[in-house]
Amino acid sequence: MEYHADRDSYICRNGRELTVTNERRSKTAGGYVSVKTYYRSPDCTGCPYKTECIKGNNCKTPMEKRNKVLMVSKTMSQKRAEDLERITSEYGTMLRMNRSIQAEGSFADVKEDMNFRRYLYRGKANALAESILLAMGRNINRLHCKIQTGRTGSHLFSLKTA
Repeated sequence: MEYHADRDSYICRNGRELTVTNERRSKTAGGYVSVKTYYRSPDCTGCPYKTECIKGNNCKTPMEKRNKVLMVSKTMSQKRAEDLERITSEYGTMLRMNRSIQAEGSFADVKEDMNFRRYLYRGKANALAESILLAMGRNINRLHCKIQTGRTGSHLFSLKTA
């Protein structure tokens, strides 16, 4: 659907306008208040795309009498666009690549190279202590490798251009 910011309305696939009918505020258990704007088409009779456009097959109202209702959270749409721009930027791509290399690679190294299969001691405190010792050993190994390869000043791998 195409959004028109000047009229605050959407245009459907058939060219009909969905206008604002109301706004609802809902509060989550965590205290976040979300505001959803409801857009409704006044008349969808005779639309060839009606069965593709209107979702919800469990409704008691027959399809012929139903009209399109669209719920949109404007803050969610804005945040989603900002996040998409952020993760598709060059820096975001580099961070995603490094996460796949460093996080999963560290876990695999601990399991394979350090031969870690299970915790040897019982209890949360002992498991935490063992995890901390394991992480310290892993970090010392990483620092040693960085010193040997001359990469002590960088913490991220750079992107390779094709």
